[in-house]
Amino acid sequence: MEKTIIVKIVIAVIVAIFAVLYYFFNNQKSSSYENILTSEVIVNNVSSEEKSEETGKIKVYVTGEVNLPGVIELEEGARIEDAIQKAGGIKPEANLKEINLASEIEDGEKIYIPNLLEQVEETTLLSESEANTSSKSDGKVNINKASVSELTSIPGVGASTAQKIITYREENGKFKTIEDIKNVSGIGDSKYNSMKDFISVK
Repeated sequence: MEKTIIVKIVIAVIVAIFAVLYYFFNNQKSSSYENILTSEVIVNNVSSEEKSEETGKIKVYVTGEVNLPGVIELEEGARIEDAIQKAGGIKPEANLKEINLASEIEDGEKIYIPNLLEQVEETTLLSESEANTSSKSDGKVNINKASVSELTSIPGVGASTAQKIITYREENGKFKTIEDIKNVSGIGDSKYNSMKDFISVK
């Protein structure tokens, strides 16, 4: 009889030990799973925050007559005026006559602020009659010779696009056909169609 009682006690103790171990193991497993989920949530939140900080920014290259030329970062929708201010403002000899300060800028754009002397040199190279015919032929703007102000007289061309046209021809040479203007960043078929009747390459 006593042996039976002892056996029952031993069995009860073993069952109790297994119950405690089972409870402890399940709690540890649940805690680890919760920690993993929490870590994933934190990582996802950080990633979302980093992405939100990366969006809405553009970089442009400001050069010429500014105090701090170089690549600067701006908010999307920024204007040329904002870029100039971020580049330390203009120098006293800067020529803003041909620059539309209110023009919106795009990512990767180059903004060149000319010197007053550049304009003087340009005008002294041509006589008045030559200046009137150099960039216009039959009422069309010669995209190989036109200045920023002349290019902006073309329908659909703002100061930003005009500067891109000038930069392109400085880096790649003259346009051979009017269709070549579509090689300029930002000028697609739609914009070209609105321009083609107003431009020439001769």
